[in-house]
Amino acid sequence: MEGVNFSTDFSLEGKVTLVTGGAQGIGKAIALLFAQKGADLILVDMAEEVKEVVQEIEGYGRKALPLIFDLTDFDKIPQIVDQSVKALGKIDILVNNAGVGLLDDAENLSQEMWDKTMAINLKAPFMLSQAVGREMIKQGGGKIINISSQAGLIALDKHVAYCASKAGLIGMTKVLALEWAEFGIRVNAVAPTVVLTELGKKAWAGEVGEAMKQKIPVRRFAYPEEIAAGVLYLASDASDMITGTTLVIDGGYTIQ
Repeated sequence: MEGVNFSTDFSLEGKVTLVTGGAQGIGKAIALLFAQKGADLILVDMAEEVKEVVQEIEGYGRKALPLIFDLTDFDKIPQIVDQSVKALGKIDILVNNAGVGLLDDAENLSQEMWDKTMAINLKAPFMLSQAVGREMIKQGGGKIINISSQAGLIALDKHVAYCASKAGLIGMTKVLALEWAEFGIRVNAVAPTVVLTELGKKAWAGEVGEAMKQKIPVRRFAYPEEIAAGVLYLASDASDMITGTTLVIDGGYTIQ
């Protein structure tokens, strides 16, 4: 077909991807899938375990750079972007995955919990997108995928800061997509339901988890690999016509 020249196997061969929160959970699943699809990786995380993920990536024959870094150290974000570009030559894909969920009733939520949630879930993704976006503009294109949540689309009890931050991330996604489309940069978001990471398994164990599953039409939670698969599509050339959208991976939770 005229004009269709992308790979249909979702290859990321020759691509360099920066993933935040890459030490475990969704971030780790994304990093390992991307490595299997041919990408080299930069993994940003506060946990030393990120080095173990790097070893797994290298086992696939890919390059990987671990950066132990606190994303709320905003002034240093341009430095880690420069370091990444110097090490691997470029950044083709950015996945803003790192996040925090600090929960309390709206009338009791502390200012500290609100500020920390916004700093990690919203400000850090913007600051990193801004720094990487400048590189992508110079390079002539790229992909940015922000990991939001179903909480960015609907209300969840005791999630006022979390819902606000994830809704803000979706809003940010739309504006960056609008402003940067002319530079060949595609910006999208992914909004998962409860995901069975190690933390997710603990937080949603027992009766509370069973009750939540009953609210999901498919009656189960998501696996990290399912979220990674959605991110892979948005990172691949096959999604070049998609920008500013939110891919909801929630088993139908938000359609009700």
